Amino acid sequence: MSTETIIPADSTSPAETVTVLSDEEIFASHEGGKLSISSTVPLASKRDLSIAYTPGVAQVSRAIHANPELAKTLTWAQRLVVVVSDGTAVLGLGNIGASASLPVMEGKSALFKAFGELDSIPLVLNTTDVDEIVETLVRLRPSFGAVNLEDIAAPRCFELEEKLIEALDCPVMHDDQHGTAVVVLAALTNAAKVTGRTLESLRVVVSGAGAAGIAVAEILLTAGIGDVVLLDSRGAISADRADIAADPASKKAELAARSNPRGVTGGPGEALLGADVFVGVSSAKLDEEHLKLMNHSSIVFALSNPDPEVLPEVASKYAAVVATGRSDFPNQINNVLAFPGIFRGALDAGARRITPAMKLAAARAIAELAEDDLTADYIVPSPLDPRVAPAVSAAVAAAVEAE
Repeated sequence: MSTETIIPADSTSPAETVTVLSDEEIFASHEGGKLSISSTVPLASKRDLSIAYTPGVAQVSRAIHANPELAKTLTWAQRLVVVVSDGTAVLGLGNIGASASLPVMEGKSALFKAFGELDSIPLVLNTTDVDEIVETLVRLRPSFGAVNLEDIAAPRCFELEEKLIEALDCPVMHDDQHGTAVVVLAALTNAAKVTGRTLESLRVVVSGAGAAGIAVAEILLTAGIGDVVLLDSRGAISADRADIAADPASKKAELAARSNPRGVTGGPGEALLGADVFVGVSSAKLDEEHLKLMNHSSIVFALSNPDPEVLPEVASKYAAVVATGRSDFPNQINNVLAFPGIFRGALDAGARRITPAMKLAAARAIAELAEDDLTADYIVPSPLDPRVAPAVSAAVAAAVEAE
């Protein structure tokens, strides 16, 4: 049976301007996959073959054997990002497995090429064992220059990223965590300006303590926001909560020690009383009554996809600035604003790690692109704005040089 999907005509169009997509069109575009490999050198003559392959290629291999650093300039590995997933947390589909995740990872690789001018290949693995994934990527390390972890369920994603950063001498980033966090910080920087606040003065509630929620809370704290309350399914996270205290090595316990300075307990109602900002990165719905508890000219980022925690038409009755993860509403918080430029900048600068300073630099660059035209409905540039990836990559590369 055929179905239809309705989307805006482009990322800046009003919601009433739509394009209708049929299943036939969608599946036809994926037939055979969305990626291919093309040669960068001519192969039209015997001379071409002799240079690109045998015997000429042997000279290059000998040179790399004598000086392994030459692989960075004489192969594509230094400019190749592998998009790695185990298929356990794919979009809103959940644990659908490696093969079913592949169309998404192909799409991510296509975005790297389109927005960051970086070659990328998807690598989906039929294992959820962290050590097996680490071992696989260590063995494959000569073949790539950076690792983008994608759609890996929490809390394993935290352990996997940490172990890969230690095991590999190249940039590694879990985009579901840090790409989201960077764009949220950029958007919040400008939302604070629109509402006449300073970033540091904000009281922020983050709903969702998975990969994205923890990363958002961490980057906001790093950026100087002192009052951040993180909510999970049991309520506000605090060092005194029994389950947090019982697992002192967990990410939640680590964050509890740095957040919730007022010792808030309870659920959304208690956390949002007197709050300036709500950031939703979970599937939990936000009651309209809770919006009334927030401060005047509040800021609401309802980022769950496809169904936001609260619809913009409801949130806008109480909030001065509203953002979602969707392209059919204003202020789309989209990871594509961050990850192509972050990886491009890291690789351009020869970075071995993606550091907090590089993420903060990326957020500032995104925010600055919208500064001159700030309104309540325009706090971040469009994902299709061609200025974004170059600005982010330049800022990240400068941060690498400054460290």
